[in-house]
Amino acid sequence: MPDLTPDDDGLVRLQKLLAGSGVGSRRRCEELMLAGCVEVDGEVVTRLGTKVDPRTAVIRVDGSRLPPVSDHAYLVLNKPRGVVSTMSDPQGRPTLSDYVTDRPERLFHVGRLDTDTEGLILLTNHGELAHRLAHPSYGVGKTYVAQVEGVVRPATVRRLLAGIVLDDGPVRADAMTVKQTHGGRSIVELSLHEGRNRIVRRMLDAAGHPVQQLTRTSFRAIRLRKLRVGQLRELTREELGKLLDGVLL
Repeated sequence: MPDLTPDDDGLVRLQKLLAGSGVGSRRRCEELMLAGCVEVDGEVVTRLGTKVDPRTAVIRVDGSRLPPVSDHAYLVLNKPRGVVSTMSDPQGRPTLSDYVTDRPERLFHVGRLDTDTEGLILLTNHGELAHRLAHPSYGVGKTYVAQVEGVVRPATVRRLLAGIVLDDGPVRADAMTVKQTHGGRSIVELSLHEGRNRIVRRMLDAAGHPVQQLTRTSFRAIRLRKLRVGQLRELTREELGKLLDGVLL
């Protein structure tokens, strides 16, 4: 983390904060300020030398949120299949904690993935963010790629987009496409805001296409990109800014 030690008044010059956060060189950040591209708490700031609180100010550059300076950790893991989505397991199975043994923070996971599902899962020590991301009222969108039995027909896609009723209530996909069909199997991509237990598997099973393999590929603005199974990375500045905006933090 760059040295953004506040002055005696607890504040940091805005162009120093922007440069230290990776927006650009100090001179480039000053140019952005003079051009009216920088907002602090909803107000355009063009005066060079303006000081802000680096931990509480809501700063935007060209409309994009700049995350506040904090000691929180924000990580994304491409969870392997067979790993339990907990930090410990009384049965001795592999857990998420096996992938963060070198981290000094006390991390916890945001939501869960089934043990037999691989893909994107967030780890953080920011309790309020984790709570909001998991809460249904914020409707966090997630995208999955599934290999399923059978050939998925357009009528089935329309049915899942319109909504089906499961034992614990109705559910519908926000978006769904058939990516490939071959040898009596299909690969589909679908997005939804639901967080109920095994919801993707249950809705596809109810549609007559049991899941053979399932991967979560995105969580709101965060995507796996080229992150290999079992790999871990920190969120980018852009990803974290969008995540905080999405849950009004």
